[in-house]
Amino acid sequence: MKHFFFYYLCLAFLLQACGVRGGNHEPIRPGKLWLDDRGVHINAHGGGVLYHKGTYYWYGEYKSDSTSKALVGITCYSSSNLTDWKNEGIALSVADNDTTSDIAKGCIMERPKVIYNERTGKFVMWFHLELRGRGYAAARSAVAVSDSPTGPFRHLRSMRPDAGQLPFDMTAEERAVLDTLDAAKYARWWTPEWREAIRKGLFVKRDLEGGQMARDMQLFVDDDGKAYHIFSSEDNLTLHIAELSDDYLSHTGKYVRVAPGGHNEAPALFKKDGVYWMITSGCTGWDPNEARLFSAPSIWGPWTQLPNPCVGPKSEITFGGQSTFVLRLPGADDRFIFMADIWRPKHPSDARYIWLPVRFKEGVPYVEWMDQWDLGFFDRPIVEQE
Repeated sequence: MKHFFFYYLCLAFLLQACGVRGGNHEPIRPGKLWLDDRGVHINAHGGGVLYHKGTYYWYGEYKSDSTSKALVGITCYSSSNLTDWKNEGIALSVADNDTTSDIAKGCIMERPKVIYNERTGKFVMWFHLELRGRGYAAARSAVAVSDSPTGPFRHLRSMRPDAGQLPFDMTAEERAVLDTLDAAKYARWWTPEWREAIRKGLFVKRDLEGGQMARDMQLFVDDDGKAYHIFSSEDNLTLHIAELSDDYLSHTGKYVRVAPGGHNEAPALFKKDGVYWMITSGCTGWDPNEARLFSAPSIWGPWTQLPNPCVGPKSEITFGGQSTFVLRLPGADDRFIFMADIWRPKHPSDARYIWLPVRFKEGVPYVEWMDQWDLGFFDRPIVEQE
């Protein structure tokens, strides 16, 4: 018992030093209004959280009341405890008076993520970009950089990733098959033959010269400092995992396809005990659907799909939300928070947030609904589900 008490004190001290407070915890209420320091509902949709030097930074889409088009830019909020959030303003603004800019006012800027590069001392932001007036046809990735976590970020460029590159793990036999695929033979979509052609790389070949489509996305920095860009590609039919350069500002051209033809988007990737996990969703527009869970022994795969990780009311529609990020709490290898958005396309700014603890049963993660919870949850003994 003495040893347990000593361990508990050490753990509490470590968590407090890393920004996870002990003692009284403010509750997290999934799906409710979350107010910032100004008393305004937090406007950081489709976002992610960066922990840097004792502070959490939450980046997300600034959504207006009546449109999801980018009229303002990407917001940043800061917190020391994940519940009290200070509005830090617009981290990356749209180009208000330049209609020729990739990020001209009225474009679509979605799912921004920010990572810190230890080598360069720069904060790097990537996001899904659709050019103004083109709907979702552009399917581009955009990158911006800043010297400060709160910005302002400077937009560098946008592109479709990996132009001229085939997946590095594609065998010679698979490349030979790719050469035989002719898009003209598959003008009719959704047939079994078309699906098989997609699996073999029909759209990879189609987009080879101009670069692969990139929509819903995620960034992941591994233990060795290598960074990866995970995104929905091939008309949202296949996920790609692409390696970023050492400065995180471009792609190296090394990438793999995950679940070809599986129709996955909203990837949220994390790692525990050497195993890579990824929660995704299906593709049903703004409507929620059942979450998917994948695992792999390496970032490059092979990736195996597992059952829905959600448990509880509305688990079959991810509690009414869609995955956007999994945050690993600093100083802990087994404490993660699943983040999702409840979209409200008729009133985009009122979209709500679902944050829930990730738990593990026999080494496999699951997410159980709670009306409210607090960070003290991670300090209390967990009774696993039956």
